[in-house]
Amino acid sequence: MIIKILGPGCKNCVTLKENTEKALEETGIEAEIIKVENVNDIVDYGVMRTPALVIDEKVVSYGKVLKPADIVKLLKE
Repeated sequence: MIIKILGPGCKNCVTLKENTEKALEETGIEAEIIKVENVNDIVDYGVMRTPALVIDEKVVSYGKVLKPADIVKLLKE
């Protein structure tokens, strides 16, 4: 599984990455987390508001910082 955090490196982006790491720990799911900070790459996903969470190339959330429990639900879908 590949998870991408889209955002320019703001506090919310860092928090989303940390919450994603916590969710992965809770579930025991192994995944690679990639930070995408290039604005052109972010726009290529159709995202206009960051931070955004992409799981296996599917945008599952944008414009908000998800809690670890919310991310766990997305990981199990």
